[in-house]
Amino acid sequence: MEQPNTTKAVAAMKKPIKRVLVANRGEIAVRIIRACKELGLETVQVYSEADRDSLAVQMADHAICIGPARSADSYLVAPFIVAAALNFGADAIHPGYGFLSENAVFRRLCDENNLAFIGPSAQAISMMGDKAMARRMAKEAGVPTTPGSDGIIENAGRVKEIALTLGYPIILKAAAGGGGRGMRIIWNEDDIVRHYTDATREAKACFSDGSIYVEKYLTKIRHIEIQVLSDGKTVLHLGERDCSIQRRNQKLLEESPSPALDATIRTKMGEAAVRLCQHVKYESAGTIEFIFDETSGQFYFMEMNTRIQVEHPVTEAITGIDIVKQQLRIAQGESLDINQSDIQFRGHAIECRINAEDPNNNFAPSPGTIQLFYAPGGPGIRVDSHLYSGYQIPPFYDSLLGKIIAWGSTREEAIARMRRALSELRVEGVKTTTEFHEKLLVNEEFRRGHTYTTFVEEVLQEKQ
Repeated sequence: MEQPNTTKAVAAMKKPIKRVLVANRGEIAVRIIRACKELGLETVQVYSEADRDSLAVQMADHAICIGPARSADSYLVAPFIVAAALNFGADAIHPGYGFLSENAVFRRLCDENNLAFIGPSAQAISMMGDKAMARRMAKEAGVPTTPGSDGIIENAGRVKEIALTLGYPIILKAAAGGGGRGMRIIWNEDDIVRHYTDATREAKACFSDGSIYVEKYLTKIRHIEIQVLSDGKTVLHLGERDCSIQRRNQKLLEESPSPALDATIRTKMGEAAVRLCQHVKYESAGTIEFIFDETSGQFYFMEMNTRIQVEHPVTEAITGIDIVKQQLRIAQGESLDINQSDIQFRGHAIECRINAEDPNNNFAPSPGTIQLFYAPGGPGIRVDSHLYSGYQIPPFYDSLLGKIIAWGSTREEAIARMRRALSELRVEGVKTTTEFHEKLLVNEEFRRGHTYTTFVEEVLQEKQ
């Protein structure tokens, strides 16, 4: 499908950015503020009543409360955020990840108020945010897609017809979704009606859109994603991240390069990601997510995230490229000053997500007050976090406390440095996932790189 070229029109509206409003919270808000400071940009931090004492509020040049603790009354209210930006004379809004970061209506509202949105166009967000549409775009761009339906499935009867062609198991996915919501695996015909009803209901509740599509469900697969950067003219890929260590479709650890890919597959996957971005005329940072079947050596497009990712520091560690700074530069009309041949991949990086959860109690949330926080350091270690001693973790949001990123010249050195960093980390007052990561890093199958998306449930937790 030919997409209208809006690049010139958008570029004409771009102007230098002097003040950025950060429309997020937690560690990503701190990360954005740091990038802005290094570029000489002022920052405005919005916050809910629950985040009044947050580190981001303390670090920003200006801060304003935009509502009560509930996200629906604060971080998800686009008019409040835009009004705050206008009141403080901001030129741009950085949405981070989650919340309104992939909301096309919010992007259009920014455009209408002459505020630069640090991200792609509303058109790109809409196209790639609709998972069924994104599959169609991938097919048009010649990117392999998992066998499945051509579009939205209107009823359970149609699911049965497709299952006869694909064979079981199959998986239902929410067209507007992500993070495992509106997703159901079907192993036989008897479960179709129940799972279709549950999936559409959950998708409607979570995304205000109950549309569902069907794919063949592949087992023992890897989750590999490609980081991309585009200024609207040049599209680059920054290599892959292996995100196969997950629990309930939520990533726990990411690393790059993937221990499963050879040079040929790595090149093909990167080229496919670039091809798709060129096809949809994508601009800014983004991530193309793939399923990789290690047995057959085949990879398939899964979805695209039109925002910065939680795990972006893994790519920064092996490329030396500051992705958030690149987003900011692109948003004010600057061209990328690097070519694909300039990108060098050096060493190996691993990221462990440290969540306020109890891994010994089915990963139950563990909000509370941080009595003591001590971040690890030393060679090859980076910590992205919004914690400080005395900080009270609000119970209203995602449980992510921060990320530890370990870089080494080899995978073995990266693992050793991560183990050392985890042993130095001190977070007292709440339960965290530190112990889980410590067990994972000494697991022999993980150390050999033999993991897949259900590895945690099938192997690691089973042995505990």
